[in-house]
Amino acid sequence: MTPQLPSAFTQRMQSLLQHDFEAFLDSYRGEAFHGLRVNTLKVALESFRQISPFPLDPISWCPQGFRYPDEVRPGKHPYHACGLYYLQEPSAMSPAEALGAQPGERILDLCAAPGGKSTQLAAALRGEGLLIANEIHPQRARILAENLERCAVRNAVVTNETPERLQERFPQFFDRILVDAPCSGEGMFRKLPEAITDWSEEKVAECHRMQIDILDAAAGMLKPGGTLVYSTCTFAPLENEQSITSFLARHPEFSLIALPHHECFAPGNPEWAEPSLADLQMTARLWPHKLEGEGHFLAKLKKDEQHAEELSKPKRKEKRNGKALPAGKKEALAVWRSFADEIMPQAASQYSDESAFLLFGEQLYYSPAPELDWDGIKVLRIGLHLGTVKKNRLEPGHALALALSAEEVARLATYQADDPEIIRYLRGEALLREGPPGWTLVTVDGYSIGWGKQADGQLKNHYPKGLRWL
Repeated sequence: MTPQLPSAFTQRMQSLLQHDFEAFLDSYRGEAFHGLRVNTLKVALESFRQISPFPLDPISWCPQGFRYPDEVRPGKHPYHACGLYYLQEPSAMSPAEALGAQPGERILDLCAAPGGKSTQLAAALRGEGLLIANEIHPQRARILAENLERCAVRNAVVTNETPERLQERFPQFFDRILVDAPCSGEGMFRKLPEAITDWSEEKVAECHRMQIDILDAAAGMLKPGGTLVYSTCTFAPLENEQSITSFLARHPEFSLIALPHHECFAPGNPEWAEPSLADLQMTARLWPHKLEGEGHFLAKLKKDEQHAEELSKPKRKEKRNGKALPAGKKEALAVWRSFADEIMPQAASQYSDESAFLLFGEQLYYSPAPELDWDGIKVLRIGLHLGTVKKNRLEPGHALALALSAEEVARLATYQADDPEIIRYLRGEALLREGPPGWTLVTVDGYSIGWGKQADGQLKNHYPKGLRWL
């Protein structure tokens, strides 16, 4: 069924595309494409291809990305709960791929919810370096944190801040920044009909103004020589070529650079901005009538290596210089070490930096950046949630379960993906089984999915209530 597109939108697109307009319009008569991206923090790409229960069609601009048929429901498979893949529209995989994150770098995903691009960046970091995933809307930030947890990301900090506030705290701090900017959503009209209802010419102008402010904040947080990728899921030149042109006019220290996989995309149009810049041909447009995906725009920019500003440095914690640990943290560390040595003996040594343990009330975390001071910043999740500290014991966190491999733990409850017992587990039911008592890692085809606690001939269910299947 062809959606009813706004007349102002179709008139503008006809003027822009001219002879291509009919092909563009015809693309709305087809179905939106569906994609999943293999999470290489949990499973090797070839290993997943061998066990995948779904037909997979490779996506040329993302080596870990695949399209799947419309009738398939991978979100209802236990592998999804294990974090083996993230459901992501094919074109939406292009911005994080273009950023080119490398292990050990400091990365900022400035407009990060719901988490598709953040989890993709985290996989590129391979657990090394720091990812700050920021989302200004609190509810969306919570969804972002859940998705990072499901995908076994250990080295991310989820913040709920304005770009301007982050700029104050992290001047010239990041090696690479992704700005997947809020936009009018024209590229999603085929996939999300509600985006049509929400669209207006006034919204296009409003989004352009927001994009300008967000890009300005991002510019101040990027190191000299750093890389910035800007993306939208809209067709409006005001939000794409014009936003980049306006940014470059205010920030001559930046220049456009070529995008990877550019052969898959169409170039941006210099004539759609004022003034016209020839380098806009290095930006990219993903058109739904030219590839199997929805509409997107990409621009990749480099900051001059010689451009350094006199700015305050990020706040760092004062070193303790041999002072005794606070009593609560000392007790928490003792409880943690006892748990780790018994339950996860092959992984305990990975958590050896005392300064990285952070205790918020009863909640114990392992931070990827213990040297940074987060006071005054709204933080939802800092590194890996290890668990809840009770009197003389630790209740391990779901995030810890998903981050562990079967080889790292002492006790396993192993199930096949098609075993009805694993569906019962995902529904929150206790499972009848024999085994040594205590905390036990539940796995599906060898991949961790959550905790259970073995006692009296049954595995008591500790799958989080908010995630249970109905």
